[in-house]
Amino acid sequence: MADGASNTVVNAFLANILNGTAPPTYGSLQVQLHTGAPGIAGTSNVAGNTTKQAAGAFTKQSDGNYQNTGAVTWTSVSTAETYSHVSLWNGATFVASGAITASPVSVGDTFTIPANGITVTQPFAS
Repeated sequence: MADGASNTVVNAFLANILNGTAPPTYGSLQVQLHTGAPGIAGTSNVAGNTTKQAAGAFTKQSDGNYQNTGAVTWTSVSTAETYSHVSLWNGATFVASGAITASPVSVGDTFTIPANGITVTQPFAS
């Protein structure tokens, strides 16, 4: 399963374009860590450190690309493992997922995704 937007997000996007249905807004996102692809529901391979951290704001970097403006940090990691993916959530609603540079951590470490470390991309027609 490829990473990307959730079924809910994609269906809302298409309903907006095709039928003029107002899409939901996701103003406050959280980031969850994963040790492998999060899967279609965003619930596979959840890291031992299950705390979701606020994603902060995203700004446009170029057409179709937005990046986080601030660092996202987990302190005192609870499990030694390698993080390879993240998922984005709005409360209990899965929004999207993607790969990050694989990063091994040890118990007690601090793990940070830096500003501009999360890029959300929507491809354009070619």
